[in-house]
Amino acid sequence: MRAIVQQAFGGPEVLKVTEVERPDPLPTEILVRVKAIGVNPVEAMIRSGAFPLHGEPPFVLGWDVSGVVEHVVPGTSRFREGDEVFGMPLFPRAAGAYAEFVAAPSRHFAHKPSSLSHAEAAAIPLAGLTAWQSLVEIAEVGPGQRVLIHAGGGGVGHLAVQIAKARGAYVITTASAAKHTFLKELGADEVIDYRMADFAETVSGVDTVLELIGGDYADRSLRTLRPGGLLVTAVARADAELAARTEESGRRFAGVSVEPDHVGLDALAALVDKGLLRPHVDRVLPLESAYAAHELIEGGHVTGKVVLEP
Repeated sequence: MRAIVQQAFGGPEVLKVTEVERPDPLPTEILVRVKAIGVNPVEAMIRSGAFPLHGEPPFVLGWDVSGVVEHVVPGTSRFREGDEVFGMPLFPRAAGAYAEFVAAPSRHFAHKPSSLSHAEAAAIPLAGLTAWQSLVEIAEVGPGQRVLIHAGGGGVGHLAVQIAKARGAYVITTASAAKHTFLKELGADEVIDYRMADFAETVSGVDTVLELIGGDYADRSLRTLRPGGLLVTAVARADAELAARTEESGRRFAGVSVEPDHVGLDALAALVDKGLLRPHVDRVLPLESAYAAHELIEGGHVTGKVVLEP
């Protein structure tokens, strides 16, 4: 099968189309013929060597997949051959999703929502589960709460806005001016242009902040939280000093590391079926253009997700 293999750390040019052996599924696993692959910023960080999660190259990047079940190992009962599925298998261990086939545990997948194309479904798992686990499982966002979501136009952010709104929250988000109309259409109640205004000076009384950018955003966000409010960060999740500062200010801290979860995927699919969640695909590129997908991601101006198709 074809896969995108990188033989060294470096720029997007290290991503090369290579013929490799098709994976064989183990007990509890399924073999999926990949129809679409979501591309995430963490993959660009791994490729560059900034986040050496997979050890030394060579390896195949990627986790977000949507496809068709090619083979089910006997004893595995969740799916049948021919089922359409989507998922984020094995994260953070290597899943090798930049390829034509993926073998992984069946419980890391869910049935693909029928109303979505494979490209749209592949845009959901990692970003959608990050948002779901942050806002629903950790923050328990509910009706009437005020939620501030940073980078609302990004892969995680645009799904988080919709999830928070579906939970009945009042949603505030930060984004460039070019994305304001898009975010209003997704249900955001307030959109702040981070280039023109300091959100920390204009937002207050927030119950939950979802911080997805890094830098000084977390510390500045503390000023927007009500006493007892919750800072959830997917960037500085292991920052003990930030956690201490948050607690000292009378607020709560939670770091989130996204986990494979078919229950969460089913919940996201249910929101899709109810018309409450729709992933936005900025660009669909062929598998061999993985390098171009990384260039787009690192450019920082993608709305929603970039997707590859074998």
